[in-house]
Amino acid sequence: MNDQRPVAIIIFIFLIGLVLLTKLFMIQVMDDSFMKKAERNAIQRVVDHPYRGLVYDRNGKLLVYNNPIFDLMLVPKEFEVGDTTRFLELFKISKEELIEAYEAARKYSYVKPSPLIKQISTTEFARMQDYLIDYPGLFIMTRSVRSYPLPIAAHALGYIGEINARQLERDTTNYYVQGDYTGLSGIERFYEDDLRGRKGVKYKMVNVRGVDKGPFKDGEYDTASVAGKNITSTIDMELQRYGEMLMAGKKGSVVAIEPKTGEILAMISAPFYDPNDLTGSEFSKTYRSLNSDESKPLFNRPIMATYPPGSIFKVVQSLIGLQEGVLTPETTFACNKSLVACHNHPSPVNLFGAIRNSCNPYYHQAFRQIINREVSSNTYKDTEIGLNAWRENVLKFGLGGRLGVDMPNEKGGDVPSSKYYDRFYGEGRWKYSTIYSLSIGQGEMLVTPLQMANLAAIFANKGYYYTPHLVKSIDGDANQIPEKYRIKNEVGVEARHFDMIQDAMAEALYGTATRAIMKDITIAGKTGTAQNPHGEDHSVFVAFAPKEDPKIAIAVYVENAGWGGRAAASTASLMIEKYIKGEVLRKELQDYVLAGNFIY
Repeated sequence: MNDQRPVAIIIFIFLIGLVLLTKLFMIQVMDDSFMKKAERNAIQRVVDHPYRGLVYDRNGKLLVYNNPIFDLMLVPKEFEVGDTTRFLELFKISKEELIEAYEAARKYSYVKPSPLIKQISTTEFARMQDYLIDYPGLFIMTRSVRSYPLPIAAHALGYIGEINARQLERDTTNYYVQGDYTGLSGIERFYEDDLRGRKGVKYKMVNVRGVDKGPFKDGEYDTASVAGKNITSTIDMELQRYGEMLMAGKKGSVVAIEPKTGEILAMISAPFYDPNDLTGSEFSKTYRSLNSDESKPLFNRPIMATYPPGSIFKVVQSLIGLQEGVLTPETTFACNKSLVACHNHPSPVNLFGAIRNSCNPYYHQAFRQIINREVSSNTYKDTEIGLNAWRENVLKFGLGGRLGVDMPNEKGGDVPSSKYYDRFYGEGRWKYSTIYSLSIGQGEMLVTPLQMANLAAIFANKGYYYTPHLVKSIDGDANQIPEKYRIKNEVGVEARHFDMIQDAMAEALYGTATRAIMKDITIAGKTGTAQNPHGEDHSVFVAFAPKEDPKIAIAVYVENAGWGGRAAASTASLMIEKYIKGEVLRKELQDYVLAGNFIY
């Protein structure tokens, strides 16, 4: 009997151990509810999203700032709802929206958080806070949305939005996750890496009810977020606001540049929209509305719209002719209207008079001399050689390709080559009479308003330009902007040829744009009336001022507004007055532009 006691004790201990092991197996393997509670009672990883960098105008005035908003995040693995009806009422969400968000979250990750309700206001956040304790798997993440003190410069500044699946796939840095926001257009997109900052991570202890019990190990493993870099743009807030006022109710664009630096002072695309409309919880709805608007307010005309340059291109033709030695200031042609239509003015005219009076027949004949140099006895081959040589000179003026402005989706316009005409007419089957419309900036030639403003800067600088750009400095350091914006681009025309050109452009206002004349500021400009087969012609004007020491170069396109000396020239002149003087005194001209009755 005494010999059986140790055996009984051993069996008893074994049975107790077996029961405990079985129970432990059931808890750890068969039933994960205890594991969930243990995890919930341990550590929760929370991403700390940084504030995006602020954007200022060139004078330090705030253009873009941040407003805090809140996202209600969902972890599918932990999410539990008892009374669904009560949950829907408390969080003001439909059953369908809840199911859709939950399924999307599960598809993304069973253990990582996804947004359930996005961009909750501060008021709604305060109301929801008291209910979160009742629902495991829910927590609040703080983010920020962009806000704008003035409803201007929407196309230049751009907007941010939730990153999509395609962008996530292209993210080789693995910075973004589903639900993150990123720059989608304008400065916001081009300078995304500077503006976004660096995320931080906080680890906090929570109990079984999801109640925050404080930082894990006193924050030893936390990393602080780093706010994005602040950007000083080249935009002049007051000039931009004034330009948008002038262009209200119209279609077109205005681009103003500081010639000596390439800094864009104003970039206006009309019609425009309030950038505040593409923020907050109504983003998707508003975007769809803007995108379906027939007037295309989202279309960035300064860098995406292309038009024939019209008579403005005559200045480029003059400079190429002078540099190539084909033209001289004394070169004279008659205003032969049998060649091409023209308005009435004295005839014949020299080069100065041709610019002043915008003589079409003059440039028809001058362009022929530039193209047909009798390099080949075959007129078709001679025209091909001449056109290709001419095109190489034109490309140096920043035409025929993207300038490289710090904005996405820039278009490059077109300067046709011989290959274009070979495809269209056949090799050796076209000559000067086929392409003569290029002489006056028509035909197959296309430019963007930004390129035209850059031409005005070239005329002002006597032969060079800096690539136009929208950002002046990053975190106060001008050297942080891309180097290409600090490199001078020469166009291959000697400075001496620009003296007469500038004088003729100043006189041109008296010939074709008298409304633009200011008594105390000498404006050098050139009108253009770009032909439009779909309705009224487009009104075009480029200029720089003051002629003696240019501070501003500008291009104005007003669609379907007729003669360039009316809508475009008047608008440009007012913008010049506003920038140089700080105020506009010519109220009658301002009223004329605001009224918009240009074709009468």
